[in-house]
Amino acid sequence: MNRLLNKCLIFLQGFLLLNIIWYLAFAIMRTTVIPSPITIYQNFGTVFASQIFIHILFSLKRIGAGLALSLAVGVPVGILMAYSENANKILYPLIYFSYPIPKTALLPVAMMLWGMRDGSKVAIIFLIVVFQVIVSARDSVRNIDPSVYLVTVSAGASRAQIIRHITLPAILPELLTSVRVSLGTAVSILFFVEGYGTKYGMGYYILDAWSRIDYIDMYIGIVVISIVGFALFVAIDLLSGLLCRWSTPLK
Repeated sequence: MNRLLNKCLIFLQGFLLLNIIWYLAFAIMRTTVIPSPITIYQNFGTVFASQIFIHILFSLKRIGAGLALSLAVGVPVGILMAYSENANKILYPLIYFSYPIPKTALLPVAMMLWGMRDGSKVAIIFLIVVFQVIVSARDSVRNIDPSVYLVTVSAGASRAQIIRHITLPAILPELLTSVRVSLGTAVSILFFVEGYGTKYGMGYYILDAWSRIDYIDMYIGIVVISIVGFALFVAIDLLSGLLCRWSTPLK
């Protein structure tokens, strides 16, 4: 409970500071492109009429699918690279080369392969997250103290049992930290990937308002997607605290 209250306090502090900066920008620039935050919050009730919760659910579905695929692929690959030097020699150059490539540049390729619908959007989110998961899993396994394995090895545990009972719990804190960082990137990329081939999603909501020069709805969408991103960040953080009680909690 204290952890949740601390996160809420951090959110309120950041929210207040951001709105002060926003209001100063409005007061100094005096342009319709930057409306007053007071005006935005006064019109916040319009999100219910615009079915924004449907947009949020579609975005969360895409993020969830991309994240699940990233963990399903990234964790085994990372563990394999940590345990097998041959696998690491083959895969690490590929990951090292591929990781810096802007994943949004691959959106046209993804759309040709998986269509304009959810498939291409999930693919881009997967590509954004999976490399961080692989690197995090590999490095976390390599940082495990070898003495941790002694008891299970001497007891005759199989490789699968060692991975299940030693490796996975040991890498979980760093893995969840990597996922938390990746989620921020995945949420931000929705603005781009949801602008094509769909009528639902927070990215579409913002782009649609922008194309109609409806800056009020546009900023409302930006505020909502920011809150959703923060909620996901906190959810992973709380999950980390629940599953990794032995680990030092983040401040």
